Amino acid sequence: MAKFDYNLIVLGGGSAGLVASMVGAQARAKVLLVEQDRLGGDCLYTGCIPSKTLIASARVAFMVKHAKEFGVNTTAGEIDYERIMERIRAMIKSIEPKDSIDRYSRLGVDCVIGQAQIADPHTVVVNDRHYSGRSILITTGSKPKIPNIQGLDKSNYVTSDTIWNMESLPQKLMIVGGGAVGCELGQAYARLGSSVTLVEAADRVLPQADREVSDLITSLFEAEGLNLVTNVKIESCSSQSVVFQSNGITKEFNFGQLLIATGRTPVVHGFGLDDLGVELNRHGGLKVNQYLRTSVPSIYACGDVLGANFFTHVAGQQGWFASMNALIRPFWKFKFNDEVIPSAVFTDPEIASVGINESQAIVREIPYTATVYPLSEFDRALTESRTEGFVKLLTVPGRDRLIGASIVSQHAGELIASCVNAMTRGYGTNTILSTIHTYPTWTEALRNTTGQLRRQSAPEFLLRISERTNRWLR
Repeated sequence: MAKFDYNLIVLGGGSAGLVASMVGAQARAKVLLVEQDRLGGDCLYTGCIPSKTLIASARVAFMVKHAKEFGVNTTAGEIDYERIMERIRAMIKSIEPKDSIDRYSRLGVDCVIGQAQIADPHTVVVNDRHYSGRSILITTGSKPKIPNIQGLDKSNYVTSDTIWNMESLPQKLMIVGGGAVGCELGQAYARLGSSVTLVEAADRVLPQADREVSDLITSLFEAEGLNLVTNVKIESCSSQSVVFQSNGITKEFNFGQLLIATGRTPVVHGFGLDDLGVELNRHGGLKVNQYLRTSVPSIYACGDVLGANFFTHVAGQQGWFASMNALIRPFWKFKFNDEVIPSAVFTDPEIASVGINESQAIVREIPYTATVYPLSEFDRALTESRTEGFVKLLTVPGRDRLIGASIVSQHAGELIASCVNAMTRGYGTNTILSTIHTYPTWTEALRNTTGQLRRQSAPEFLLRISERTNRWLR
């Protein structure tokens, strides 16, 4: 048996790489973690943490604006963008120690900062030093996808990675891309006072979501003053304007700041994988099997570098599976199940989903029963004057087995957990209904939906028998 410096070499110190390194260290394996910049990755410095901190400030600004609706009179509400950015930096700094070299070193992980180059299936070169490993795990993440638009390089555009370097609030912000990032940042900046125009190539914003979800978010955004333009094809760009077509009409839009939010692309080139012939998938990411192993037996991969499901929670979960499989191969292996993956869009209200949505079920011709519970009937939503939204459950016809859920609500990201558990553990909506939920909490919205499903699906012949029995018993 060959001897190696390490059991596992992890390339990339983002969410996937950090979890994988921790798991390896806890398993008493010798682990090397290589990161070219700083541990924490996109989520900490340019993704989840700064964006959700910004959204929190925008939500406060929105509530102050509507304070009179709650019987609170205030003249406050002036936006201090510099203070908002200071708070974002403070939040990042408060979380940094959890992802620091110092912490992971104490856990038993050897950490090296530098650009890695894979020399062969078992060797990585960093800062001119060679490290050998029985297995290598690629968690190099992703970067913003930049569309090929004539003149874009002259526009001084920002992305979700670089928008945090803006020193002042943009007065006129144009966002290219109506997906999760575009919608989250678009609403946040509109609430902070920017004039926001959001353009999307598809016929609606959030094109991957349930159409009813997209329609509701569109109406809410427009009510808040966002200008939404769909069916867009951008023709050219200059330093302060964009020329595009929408529904056959050519328009020119002048902006103060341009944000490109057209998705992300996996980082797979430039560090040796091409020379090894590691196969790519249809997304342009690394192709792996159900055990997260690439076409090279000693090399595994997980997280954004796979080119799909760009979610921190997926990257972390895959990090566990990939590291364990890489460490104990070929004696044992764990299959990663990607059939039940929840997602959330942190607009206000939030959007959360799992499984298939109604639009997808129609396209795929999957039989389903849809149950929709409007929040306008929900006590907690009424008390907070946040009745916009709904819970929609898709079940197998004639059964209570859940195949999908879409929620538009306050705290939808938390509410979806019950649906994820049901689909993962294989129990039906009747189990959710029979579980006591605290009143009045937002979680009761899901229980009320399952109650509505039970009432709608009750067999008529059993109801007639019950009616006759009760009549006889009176």
